[in-house]
Amino acid sequence: MHSIYLDHAATTPRREDVLPAMLPYLTAAHGNPSSLHAPGRRARKAVEEARERVARVMGVRPKQVVFTSGATEADNLAVLGLTAKREGSLVTSRLEHAAVLRAAERLSAGGRHLEYVEHGPGGEIGPAHLSAALERAGTTALVALMLVNNETGVLLDAKAVGEVAREAGALFFCDAVQGLGLEDVSLRALAADAVALSAHKVGGPKGVGALVMAPGLEVAPLLAGGAQERGFRPGTHAVAAIVGMGVAVELAAAEREDLRARLAGLRALLEDRLTALPGVSLNGAEALRGVKHVNVNVAGVDGESLLMALDDAGVEVSAGSACAAGSLEPSHVLIALGLSPQQAKGSVRFSLGRETTEAEVLAAAERFAVVVERCRAVAA
Repeated sequence: MHSIYLDHAATTPRREDVLPAMLPYLTAAHGNPSSLHAPGRRARKAVEEARERVARVMGVRPKQVVFTSGATEADNLAVLGLTAKREGSLVTSRLEHAAVLRAAERLSAGGRHLEYVEHGPGGEIGPAHLSAALERAGTTALVALMLVNNETGVLLDAKAVGEVAREAGALFFCDAVQGLGLEDVSLRALAADAVALSAHKVGGPKGVGALVMAPGLEVAPLLAGGAQERGFRPGTHAVAAIVGMGVAVELAAAEREDLRARLAGLRALLEDRLTALPGVSLNGAEALRGVKHVNVNVAGVDGESLLMALDDAGVEVSAGSACAAGSLEPSHVLIALGLSPQQAKGSVRFSLGRETTEAEVLAAAERFAVVVERCRAVAA
């Protein structure tokens, strides 16, 4: 039986062009980019070429791209590093990725005022929601809101939100990890001062990401060390991973419009098939959503049993954020949307990618229907 991978929000298959680009820096080209000899200069050149690729996609100068170990570090560098240099509150939402929420809680524990933006019934956050939060917060150092929710796919009107933040004198940080390769994630398009990216969400390697920042921002580094990444992120560069990220981000940007259109059709097809089943409803249905995510609540089933049965049936999906895998707690995002703990645990996230076909979507929906009926029969 052919397995159907529909967990692209967690990670994506490596693109064919990425590994060949990385291999020289995993083998003979072993130099440290900080070394002045020929192998070091070759490694430095590779890092800077990758930086230029990411910068072109983001519409910025190369020096505005800071490579990190992934989006979690980029989120932390933005939230902790930007607020360290500014007075005022931190404004975010209860729907954010754990990396932003835990960093925000750390700031709150240290005495920084933390204000949560209220959201609409589907998880939507608009300019009016942010304006109200900013009024409650008073002087605000940073607004941190994600572009595409990693669990529900709800899409932020980032440009409108970013302009509200700017009018209030606050910086705007946007985690654009789930939007990369499908949305315009440039600083200009998002009206953002800083944007976090991750390579493995677009066919690149795991363990590398970037924080892209407007020029002139003061950022306190998370780590103490050398002068790599202009001191914002000290430590020896992961050259091969950075090279792979440059290739993957550039290719994803080139295919963005075509892929977005194709996935929009596949998402609509999958939603129609899933929600036609009794007791299956769409989480975040009231909000504008990106084209990759389909998160459904399934009444009358145990979520863990459902996921295991789907895996046995060759449908590879998840219960929510991969960063929360193994947790016994229900999704904080779905709880914030008003679902009960039981409903949140009975929800499943499907996420599409560039390899997904219409035949796979139809087959996954058919297998899902069979599995749900079987799980309900067992539960009864």
